[in-house]
Amino acid sequence: MNHLELDLTVDFDSHRIHGRAIHHLEEHERAGGTVELHTRGLQIEKVQAEVDGNWAEAAYALADEDPVEGRMLAIEVPAGASRVAVDYRNLPEAEGLQWLDPDQTAGGKQPFLYSQGQSTHNRTWIPCFDDPSKRITFDAVLHVPPHLRAVMAAEDRSRPEEADRGIYRFHMPQPVPSYLIAMAVGDLVFRELGPRTGVWTEPSVLDLAARELEDTEKMVEAVEAMFGEYRWGRYDVLVLPPSFPLGGMENPRLTFATPTILAGDKSLVALIAHELAHSWSGNLVTNHTWNDFWLNEGFTVYLERRIQEELYGRQRSEMEAMLGRSHLDETIAELGADSRDTWLEGDLAGRHPDEAMTLVPYEKGYLLLRLIEETYGREAFDRFLRAYFDRHAFETMTTARFLDELEQELLSADPAKAASLRIEEWVHGPGVPDNAPVAESDAFDRVEAAAGAFLENGELPREGGTRWTAHEWIHFLRQLPADLPTEAMGRLDEAFSLTDSHNSEILTEWLLLSIRTGYEAADARLESFLATVGRRKFVKPLFEELVRRPGGLERAKQIYARTRRTYHAMTSSTVDEILGL
Repeated sequence: MNHLELDLTVDFDSHRIHGRAIHHLEEHERAGGTVELHTRGLQIEKVQAEVDGNWAEAAYALADEDPVEGRMLAIEVPAGASRVAVDYRNLPEAEGLQWLDPDQTAGGKQPFLYSQGQSTHNRTWIPCFDDPSKRITFDAVLHVPPHLRAVMAAEDRSRPEEADRGIYRFHMPQPVPSYLIAMAVGDLVFRELGPRTGVWTEPSVLDLAARELEDTEKMVEAVEAMFGEYRWGRYDVLVLPPSFPLGGMENPRLTFATPTILAGDKSLVALIAHELAHSWSGNLVTNHTWNDFWLNEGFTVYLERRIQEELYGRQRSEMEAMLGRSHLDETIAELGADSRDTWLEGDLAGRHPDEAMTLVPYEKGYLLLRLIEETYGREAFDRFLRAYFDRHAFETMTTARFLDELEQELLSADPAKAASLRIEEWVHGPGVPDNAPVAESDAFDRVEAAAGAFLENGELPREGGTRWTAHEWIHFLRQLPADLPTEAMGRLDEAFSLTDSHNSEILTEWLLLSIRTGYEAADARLESFLATVGRRKFVKPLFEELVRRPGGLERAKQIYARTRRTYHAMTSSTVDEILGL
């Protein structure tokens, strides 16, 4: 199967999608036999095969439910068949979709729907081969309520006269793994940011988003200068309602992004740099299996920080690298220093791929690539990466194959340097080896001095209110202990209005510290934040910190009872586990 046609109707009343998925068969599949598709929670209504232009019923069987795979759909393909079609509908609770009532959106007037496919969630609304090892092109027709707008991570080929009736057409000419098929439906408007970049949002968010993301075209140009042509046509961003469980999702041509990046000062646009970088690492060259996830994410963090350095300077990229290392160390401590899950090449046998989505493949992968750059020189490493993306465009990559290519194309030029890298220890060993590169920041040195002065004699940070960046504030707050007196918390809050911060990263650090120190003045803000933001990066640590406090489990359950309906399944399943539900 190498091409997919979708014709789907979006029903907001029933919270279901129904319609037809047609898979084009490859030459070897046309000889007859069985083809298999992944499904989870799909109601199969009819299966047909096309032979010589004629459609006829085809025999099929659904396997027993598997907790990881769902139910495999086996279709008997007659000899000579060119396509198979599945008529189906999904369940309202499909984990790959989130249906939002109007009061859960930014505008508060219209409902909203969006999909989230990574890692294996698209099988809950499309019968497909839901594995990154296989790439397909696709066409889609979406039928939606006429007063709403449909968008997809694909070329928009909609016709104005049909769009007025709620019919939208899309085409993806570049082959993608199925987890990158994405769509959204809502009260959406668009603004151009550059010749090939733009932003989609709900109307009330458009002005803020356009200002915040105005450097997007410059980001595309910066990556092209370093690592070669952008091969996807357009690069647009869809800013979703606050319940979106991730920071961003790199759906090609249309990044899905959380509104929590809209801080008003561009301090959190590293997320856009990250999702854009996936246009090379992840979308263009894709991990062959989820065990190879670091090939998507470690590379992307490396490219993200190169973009940040190019546009905003080395100081900023170094601060982000230092914060990333701090979070990585916390993750490894949580997983266990010798945990198999701290290797770069994963082992997900019998486990859901979402379990690989810790910071290890991101930040440990970044550190290895930075180590190679610093050992062999940026010029040589850039040449290697650019050639790597060119050679393997629209292909998949395994860890073993990448390591072989790295050895042949770069490391073999200097065996002594290659030995110093200790590649095997990085990829197939726990924790972070002691030859990891160390980021440096004079700004963070000053922040640490300010934190020391505050703890020693109560001196408030002199520059904090006017000149500190978000990264400096985050680092400052992470220096403060859990036994900080509430009086000291109050002084900081009064001076810098931290409880009222509009920067989601700063606010999360402040709320974590408030829980630890028992600073009750932030309680209302904590509850309102958890009720309006579904990003798992923020929700997970806040609930975890609540549970650690005396009496915190009961309070966490009370908050969750009010907030759960606003969360995507990825976030609610995480909180369910934290609370033992």
